[in-house]
Amino acid sequence: MPACGQPTRPSRATWQHGHVTAATHSTLFPQVPDSADAVLEGLDPEQREVATALHGPVCVLAGAGTGKTRAITHRIAYGVRAGILHPSSVLAVTFTNRAAGEMRGRLRQLGAAGVQARTFHSAALRQLQYFWPKAIGGSMPRLVDRKIQLVADAAAACRIRLDRGELRDVTAEIEWSKVTQTVPADYAPAADKAGRESPRDPAEIAQLYAAYEDVKRERSVIDFEDVLLLTVAVLQDRHDIAEQIRAQYQHFVVDEYQDVSPLQQRLLELWLGERDSLCVVGDASQTIYSFTGATPDHLLDFRTRHPGATVVKLVRDYRSTPQVVHLANGLLAQARGRAADHRLELVSQRSAGPEPVYVEYTDEPAEAEGAARRIRELVDSGIPASEIAILFRTNAQSETYEQALADAGVPYQLRGAERFFDRPEVRKAGIALRGAARFGGNDSLLDDVVDLPSQVRAVLSGEGWTTQPPAGSGAVRERWESLAALVNLAQDFAAARPDATLADLVAELDERANAQHAPTVQGVTLASLHSAKGLEWDVVFLVGVAEGMMPITYAKTDEQIEEERRLLYVGVTRAREHLHVSWALSRSPGGRPNRRPSRFLDGLRPGSTVTTGRPSAGAAGGIERGIPGIRESAPRRAQRVPARCRVCGRTLTDPGEMKLMRCDDCPSDMNEGLYERLREWRADQARSSGQPAFCVFTDRTLMAIAESAPDDERELARIPGVGMRKLTRYGADVLAICAGQSRAESMDGD
Repeated sequence: MPACGQPTRPSRATWQHGHVTAATHSTLFPQVPDSADAVLEGLDPEQREVATALHGPVCVLAGAGTGKTRAITHRIAYGVRAGILHPSSVLAVTFTNRAAGEMRGRLRQLGAAGVQARTFHSAALRQLQYFWPKAIGGSMPRLVDRKIQLVADAAAACRIRLDRGELRDVTAEIEWSKVTQTVPADYAPAADKAGRESPRDPAEIAQLYAAYEDVKRERSVIDFEDVLLLTVAVLQDRHDIAEQIRAQYQHFVVDEYQDVSPLQQRLLELWLGERDSLCVVGDASQTIYSFTGATPDHLLDFRTRHPGATVVKLVRDYRSTPQVVHLANGLLAQARGRAADHRLELVSQRSAGPEPVYVEYTDEPAEAEGAARRIRELVDSGIPASEIAILFRTNAQSETYEQALADAGVPYQLRGAERFFDRPEVRKAGIALRGAARFGGNDSLLDDVVDLPSQVRAVLSGEGWTTQPPAGSGAVRERWESLAALVNLAQDFAAARPDATLADLVAELDERANAQHAPTVQGVTLASLHSAKGLEWDVVFLVGVAEGMMPITYAKTDEQIEEERRLLYVGVTRAREHLHVSWALSRSPGGRPNRRPSRFLDGLRPGSTVTTGRPSAGAAGGIERGIPGIRESAPRRAQRVPARCRVCGRTLTDPGEMKLMRCDDCPSDMNEGLYERLREWRADQARSSGQPAFCVFTDRTLMAIAESAPDDERELARIPGVGMRKLTRYGADVLAICAGQSRAESMDGD
């Protein structure tokens, strides 16, 4: 065997098929392997080493896109199928319900059903609920989903006023304190040692933290961090309970190990006891949650704690093209710190693709419009909207891109929104399909259909599915997309299992709902860089990559700056083929163009050089990237003069104030009656087009129209938010309403 991390080059026919590797791509409904050896088929040499290393501690250092989930699920499945591991004795833990559900789904497909795959919190909660009567007695306190109201009540008890932002920040400090096992009295020195910038005086934070704990006790409730703390306390104090859990779980697998907190590490140690049957998987270069207490130290110190551990490095990148991988490697080549010392040099296994595209815009709205315009072109060229993502640093950036995509007629979905199987239309569709599976012989809709896809289409047509999607991008379109995803799933299911019945499909949907293994919904994904972790798309737009946003303004220390670099690395490595990187010179139209591209792009984007004093790329190689002249291809916009308040004359920078052309605090001369008539008209337009009301005009734009009451198209066009497309579509209606005509009269004129 080669040394860890030194890729061998076996004949690709043994583990790579049709230029798309088995590492990350498989059929939607694969056949269950018929033997333990069959589980190993398609694994590359390093993945196979992971799968067969079933004894003693194992540390897998897995770069982005290297098939780590594949490696560890095949490891578990191989152990189960070979009779070495009993399914009920294995506990696999990760950090999100989605990741745990995906792991359960993969294990089921590999014939290893029965293995527990859970988040740390889910596993601990299950144990705490079971052992509470024995360990503590009585009923377990109620678990609260959100702690921010409790923090607000604690602040009121302390007579401390907190605004919404401060409430959120104080809540984050309390969460950090608990996962680092810091009590209120020790908060100030612990925060100082960790280099945290407290949102308020540390003594005040400590006071609020103590009051928060008092409020919880008074109301007999616990929070998510308490679940871990209480489980740790029970296992430390009750050796009989600890031994009972250790008798149940004898083999542990921990995914995303670079993100464990000290509290989670302590729980893991208590689960293990004196044993060493542990496999951890992680990548220090993807540590992006240190602000929550996560640390890569446990991953980087694994070999120190376990001198006899097997260490396997996965560096073959099956996700991204060499061009994307080259940029990712270049980012880390300039990094500093302990995580950077252990970076993995990825080696792309894909054929060449397009170079990353770098575009500079005059302002943020122009950047959003440019991204939406390019996405519209990509969708029109045949790239599914579901294979495109826009990734940004903060959630506050989302609204601008939502509006731009809506204006371009591109459907989108927000990452972190309602889960697929929890959507009302999906639940209703499931009930309808279950009923048809039971009583289909009495359903006239199914009289003339015989194959499974036709049956599903017939049933879902009664729930609102049609062969053609509705116009617009609002709630009606979102419901249709959900039903269309079920129709497509039925087609794939029938192709994989030609003899499948409607009852078989219903059973598959139940399994997927339990695993949160949702079918693909058509729509561009909008997500923060943090929430994009673990996902991938064919096309990724990294937006707002400018100083002040990437790295974020409040990243001051070297450690914080390096975490921002790793966050950008995570964003880059989400792209399979096309990567668009952009930034804006100013925040608002007419603002001072004083921004510059992120320092992380120095030496990587065309025409830039590495900043003086920065570590060189070294073995990572070429730092000059991109296509010369790409900046010149960016859309040029006319120079805008600064916007000023029409009441007090102050320069306006807030987009909302710029729409009104006045400060929020300045008096309004809005015609209330006109505003209400415009709102009623907008509601009619939204209903008829099946899109949200804000896609017609936002509230701010309607207020601006009601304040200025334009007499002609020229005056209406001057109002920010009324572009040429909307002027053409809605201008006549709006001017008629402004002129005093009734809504019925304006609609008759269409």
